[in-house]
Amino acid sequence: EEDASISPVRNQDGEIINYVAVKRDVTQEVALKKQLNQAMKMEAIGTMAGGIAHDFNNILSAVLGYAEMAELQLAEDDPARKDVGQIIVAAHRASDLIRQILTFSRQEEKELRSVKIQFVIKEALKLLRSSLPTSIDLQQDIDPDCGPVLADPVRIHQVLMNLCTNAKQAMAGEQGRLIVRLSALVADSSIGSSFLEQGHWLDLEVSDTGVGMDPQVRERIFDPFFTTKKKGQGTGLGLSVVHGIIKSHGGEITVDSEPGRGTTFHVYLPMVDSEENHEEEAQQIILPRGDEHILLVDDEPLLVEIIERSLSILGYRVTSFTDSRQALKWFRRHGDRVDLVVTDMTMPHLTGADLAREILTAKPQLPIILCTGYSEVMDADRARAMGIRKFLAKPVETRTLAQSVRDVLDT
Repeated sequence: EEDASISPVRNQDGEIINYVAVKRDVTQEVALKKQLNQAMKMEAIGTMAGGIAHDFNNILSAVLGYAEMAELQLAEDDPARKDVGQIIVAAHRASDLIRQILTFSRQEEKELRSVKIQFVIKEALKLLRSSLPTSIDLQQDIDPDCGPVLADPVRIHQVLMNLCTNAKQAMAGEQGRLIVRLSALVADSSIGSSFLEQGHWLDLEVSDTGVGMDPQVRERIFDPFFTTKKKGQGTGLGLSVVHGIIKSHGGEITVDSEPGRGTTFHVYLPMVDSEENHEEEAQQIILPRGDEHILLVDDEPLLVEIIERSLSILGYRVTSFTDSRQALKWFRRHGDRVDLVVTDMTMPHLTGADLAREILTAKPQLPIILCTGYSEVMDADRARAMGIRKFLAKPVETRTLAQSVRDVLDT
């Protein structure tokens, strides 16, 4: 873009005898301004999301907790068990959406873990299907035997939703097909994939029968703020974010497109050994039990009730409080009876972090688990530095809580 100014040149009589035009390339300044505006927008979204995340995750914790309790009490062949299972799946989906907003708006670096992305893809396509017009035929070909990759499931979900949303917009108002495929491939010199290192890869393909792109557009689609959409219909960030996510996962992304012949994206992610993942799944089938005494503190009565019931079913003795000040007062008299403390972070009067400091001052070796729906002032590293053994993000599954309790007690 250019900034131009034109000034008249006058003679001694004041008559205009010429003009001087000055042009300046302001492309970089405009781009920087757009970046600044987008950063401010993301910060505003992050502030808003952070404000509701704690309360929203507390609500989800209650939904998830009671659903898991109901599931435990139903027989394997009870028809209601499937319905309760769908409630649990929906609660996890809602939690992931909140986490996705927080992650994207604050650009947080998430720890990658071994995950089979075919399950992430299927969940994303369930969400997508309801938003597609009837004129678009959604087809999927997901290989269930594909091995795991090191990934953040929330970001893989974001990648797929961005690619599919672009495909939907490319077919707007027209009959078309959106095809999502997942397959495994072995990269070697024989397949000509010089951009892939030799080894085992997953190939996530998203293709559409939309308008396609010419070479000039195709070369710039991963540039930040580049968009072919009308003003107000897009930021031009979608594909640049996708590109950044894939690169942060050690992957590659390619595009094949021609005007009038649709577009195909290939996302390549390196596979990892699945043995560790299978072992982890096997360990989670049976909930560990115990008979230790646990002090439970949370200002949400519903969460106190469901967590206390869950831990009691597993054999633990639980003393619970909804007021952290009362909990501390009780602990100062009966702290020698307590084997573990499980506390919320954000509470009135005395936060979980403040409560943990007071408890650790009195009993430095006592294990503490800190749970939070969302907190800007506390994370796993800060909690660990304080002496807190475990940091959990709400909503917390019963199996995750049970395993965490056992882990810190046995350490």
